[in-house]
Amino acid sequence: MRVLIINPNSTASMTQSMVDAARVAEPDIDVLGWTSHDGPPAIQGPEDGAAAVPPLLDLVGSVGPEIDCVIIGCFDDTGLDEARRIASCPVIGIGQAAFHMSALRGLRFSVVTTLSVSIPVIEQNIERYGMGGFLGRVHASELPVLETEDQSGSAAGRIVETSRAALAQGNCDCIILGCGGMSHLAPGIQRELAQPVIDGVTAAARLARAISRD
Repeated sequence: MRVLIINPNSTASMTQSMVDAARVAEPDIDVLGWTSHDGPPAIQGPEDGAAAVPPLLDLVGSVGPEIDCVIIGCFDDTGLDEARRIASCPVIGIGQAAFHMSALRGLRFSVVTTLSVSIPVIEQNIERYGMGGFLGRVHASELPVLETEDQSGSAAGRIVETSRAALAQGNCDCIILGCGGMSHLAPGIQRELAQPVIDGVTAAARLARAISRD
């Protein structure tokens, strides 16, 4: 089985970190990664999302029959509906995958994302997917997307701090990491928290196998 992660932003290192996370989650799947080099460096809010859609769809339109499933590597599920209309294979968004994985486990979730500007997009997606009943709240760590690549521990520390604050509110059973760039931080964050941590890239890789079977 061959799965393609398309990163709608132009940061190739983030593409690679998502590919690495998917390969760990599903080592028997051949995971490839494409970067949308004409997209914005990071998707932070609706304006960046809108700018990312046209080059993303160009890439989706060029996917060949050797690909069994496409994963859109942005937690905002940028261009997901449009991509599904033109793709010749199933397309999964990492946001939608994370929400459904939590719901399938019977867990009420809160999302810890990057900047406050991303909150309305995520909230709208959750409602549109019919997942509002599972949502505690969407929290912003105020960590810019590109800073999630920091390996010093400060990025993970801020996400853990925000996650603990979310869990302390008592209206969720798990934390969903609300950015594809957080995927490489997920194991370390899980070690710091008693409750489950769901990474959208991992969730999408696992669901890709299921939905791609005839």
